[in-house]
Amino acid sequence: MDERKGTSRRGFLKTYVAGGMALGAVDALALNTAQAAPAPAAKSTVVMATDAQLRGGGEAVDPARLAALLDRAMQGFFGVADPVAPWKQLVQPGQVVGLKVNTIAGRGLSTNVTLVEAIVERLRQAGIAPNDIVIWDRTDHELERAGFHLASSPGPGQVRCLGTDAVGYEDEEESFGTVRCRLSKILTRLCDVVINVPLLKDHGYSGMTLSMKNMYGVIDNPNECHANGCNPGVADVNMLPTIRKKVRFAVADLTTAGYEGGPGYRPQYAWQHNSLMVAQDPVALDYVGWQVIERKRAEKGLQTLEAVGRPPRYITTAADDRHRLGTNDPNFISVVEA
Repeated sequence: MDERKGTSRRGFLKTYVAGGMALGAVDALALNTAQAAPAPAAKSTVVMATDAQLRGGGEAVDPARLAALLDRAMQGFFGVADPVAPWKQLVQPGQVVGLKVNTIAGRGLSTNVTLVEAIVERLRQAGIAPNDIVIWDRTDHELERAGFHLASSPGPGQVRCLGTDAVGYEDEEESFGTVRCRLSKILTRLCDVVINVPLLKDHGYSGMTLSMKNMYGVIDNPNECHANGCNPGVADVNMLPTIRKKVRFAVADLTTAGYEGGPGYRPQYAWQHNSLMVAQDPVALDYVGWQVIERKRAEKGLQTLEAVGRPPRYITTAADDRHRLGTNDPNFISVVEA
């Protein structure tokens, strides 16, 4: 997939970041950018779609508006008019498609069930059989607590939904750098392709969590990967061969996000951002998510994550010469409003 597609949008899209004004206030927060991997030939695109009326004055998102928001984001990234076409570029009939959600914080700050339902509908329209769609995370309990309905052996026309605790982890480890992990059998044995569906929130160790740290929900020993602010743990986990092979794209949930007190749900630090972000480059996506959190912290009179001693250093590590998982250079990230 050519990231340059993100730079040729229809008229209703407006590029508002290319190392310029919107990121300017927080560019100085990027750590050791000069040590990152050489700049890519083309910019990595992150599309952000926002709907201020997503909840229509209430607390719950409107399903129709959220589905339309998802379409705008995906059509914006792929530069197409047909809302099903992006999914046909990501997956093919006959493949088993995993949707890796994040449910550790419970219903208040987990991947939105309505968003996942909208993704499932588009996958079905793209030719993926319902039984070939797998919604998954670490445990059955966390999925249920977040509002998902478990279905490890669904009937015809139903999607699967289960936690890794229902099937277990591989006996053999995969390793890279500082990490040696056993991977979820849902990833290794069930899924051909994975679409990452994380959400944006503060994290007490790593500073923030979004696309790359959501892969901690794929491994058997995440607690062993939290040293030094999860750096280089997050970057190393995302270098594991099966993760690199199967995780294809990210649809990031910013309908509700958290700017402090994470990774658990603390209502006083959650806010309705009413947005989605989509990207192929997980480093660029996490970098942009970091800036969103920093702007909210500034609005609330809080210090930067660097000032409080927990900047997301793993983002820079993920972009370095050893990892090359994407770019954290704002001059090579194009954030596009859809």
